[in-house]
Amino acid sequence: MDINEITTFFGWCTVINLAVYLFSALAIIVFKRFTANLHSNVMGIDAKALPSLYFNYLGNYKLGIMIFNLAPYLALKLMV
Repeated sequence: MDINEITTFFGWCTVINLAVYLFSALAIIVFKRFTANLHSNVMGIDAKALPSLYFNYLGNYKLGIMIFNLAPYLALKLMV
């Protein structure tokens, strides 16, 4: 495996993870009542606590994408 294949790998990882992030954010925003009811019933969490948990989840996921996908991709792009 050479550096170009690894760069391509991290590029696609970034694209896929951003797509999952956007899907999650849109599902939480557009279907707010449905997702809140579903998660409240399944997980046994109060529906009033869910917005802060969603915010925390989306923030952590975005940081994970930047640290583990985007930063290595950019570093490899600078090397090539």
